[in-house]
Amino acid sequence: MNKNEVLDIAVRAADDKKASDITILNMEGVSLIADYFVICHGNSEKQVEAIAREVKDRAQESGFDLKRLEGIEESRWVLIDLNHVIIHVFHKDERLYYNLEKLWGDAPTMTVEQVLNS
Repeated sequence: MNKNEVLDIAVRAADDKKASDITILNMEGVSLIADYFVICHGNSEKQVEAIAREVKDRAQESGFDLKRLEGIEESRWVLIDLNHVIIHVFHKDERLYYNLEKLWGDAPTMTVEQVLNS
């Protein structure tokens, strides 16, 4: 499975669980951590957990093993590491506080439509 397929699975899963403000950062040439960051949020701990579990389940159903899943217990900031793609699912309050989009402001952004229509 290539990184674009993983990105598509993650974005579709988050979108299907009504994740808010899905932002995709193209990290190629910006960071060695991953090729893409997917950043989104839910409005409650339950929604954050549901989004994270959906991403995890869809990745595994597609034959892709998770490298790491952290934060699901509190569901305030869940990190899902799919190797080339890292998904950050925040509670809306935590997202405002950490503001990863500003931290990684030099990374080009992509829209959900760009990912799903490619």
